[in-house]
Amino acid sequence: MNFEEQLNLWRNGASRQQVPPGWSQGRATFGGLVAAMLYEQMAARVTGDASLRSLTFSFVAPVATGELEVSANTLRAGRSVTQVEGRAFQDGAAVLAAFASFGSGRESVIAVDPAPAPTFSAPEESPALPYIHDLVPEFTRHFDYRIAAGDMPFSGSPEPRLGGWVRFSGDAPQAPASVSHLLALIDAWPPALLPMLKQPAPASSLTWTVEFIEPLPAQGVGDWWQYLAEVEQAGDGYGVAQARLWDAGGRLVAFTRQTVTVFG
Repeated sequence: MNFEEQLNLWRNGASRQQVPPGWSQGRATFGGLVAAMLYEQMAARVTGDASLRSLTFSFVAPVATGELEVSANTLRAGRSVTQVEGRAFQDGAAVLAAFASFGSGRESVIAVDPAPAPTFSAPEESPALPYIHDLVPEFTRHFDYRIAAGDMPFSGSPEPRLGGWVRFSGDAPQAPASVSHLLALIDAWPPALLPMLKQPAPASSLTWTVEFIEPLPAQGVGDWWQYLAEVEQAGDGYGVAQARLWDAGGRLVAFTRQTVTVFG
């Protein structure tokens, strides 16, 4: 089942959803998929013109294929800001927790433009991230990658960054990307720590925060998006990386910050 088919099911508002096969990431399910599943439940709690501003996840335990119970609770709905808590459970145990802030726009004298997008070689001129069975996570088959910054995972690279171009593979619709699509695209890349390893080793997200820049672009789901992650600190088996996602025209879409556990 592809992402679009799954997304249509999540939007039925049911508290019990099915995590499909084909999206594994080691012993867990791709974090971007389960994050989007829980986000849809949280977004359904918000009314009016408030849009998502910030979203934080804590990956409590690996999510397996099968039934996932999702719930959301509005903590406060003010005049301009609504804050929502979300949780996901499997077999009665918490596996994912989230906190989202939705806010309406207002006039302000403060306006700071973000730094420009990096200058990447074109997707067709950049090497693809290959799918290698039992080495590359299964879920990556749902995406196309072109590396334009940094090196391949497990190459022993001294460069603490990784990025390039990403899009959904196959016949993705040309409708504008939603927040759930963007969550999957942002999380699709391997952790930027992995190229620094000389041999394969497990790694997984511990916490993840994403901030979105309004208005979201009208770029299609199946188009190329630019991504760049940089490791800010690593040690004791943990690393912190910040990343950004831009549309094909170089317009910033989202910031993200992630704490990753690495066993190598």
